[in-house]
Amino acid sequence: MDKNLLLQDVLNHLQTDLEQASLAALSAHEAATHEENVAENKYDTLGLEAAYLASGQARRVEELRQTLITWRQLRPRPFDIEQGIELGALVQLATEDGHEQWLFLGPPGASMKLRLADQTIQVLGNTAPLGKLLLGKRPGDEISLPVGSRQQVFEVLAVM
Repeated sequence: MDKNLLLQDVLNHLQTDLEQASLAALSAHEAATHEENVAENKYDTLGLEAAYLASGQARRVEELRQTLITWRQLRPRPFDIEQGIELGALVQLATEDGHEQWLFLGPPGASMKLRLADQTIQVLGNTAPLGKLLLGKRPGDEISLPVGSRQQVFEVLAVM
């Protein structure tokens, strides 16, 4: 699997999300400033609610913009056994019951599932609980993640 193609898919998804969020923010701003939303009395909160929505949408746009900048700086490198798993690694994990999954570890803010070469790949940030546990690990290592009242155990099968 080509990590650079995977990274490009992540960037494309983030760009699309940013464009959609920008349109939503613009629409919310227009609604907040529209003359029909001027309060007619102290109980009329439509304009205030629209302003809150516009503010939240603007924050979301800025978060996506920052996430996109961070992900654009990612340069996936070949796996180095001495370094262990690091940002840009493509990791295959197995659970105790034999279920296997692929993860693409990167900076925070881009949790999504992608398809590449007939495989589903979970994009995971390094600040997510599982992402934190993976850093520095190597094939053959086991990690244990608390899930509710039990521990989920994973084995690192392969790293690219």
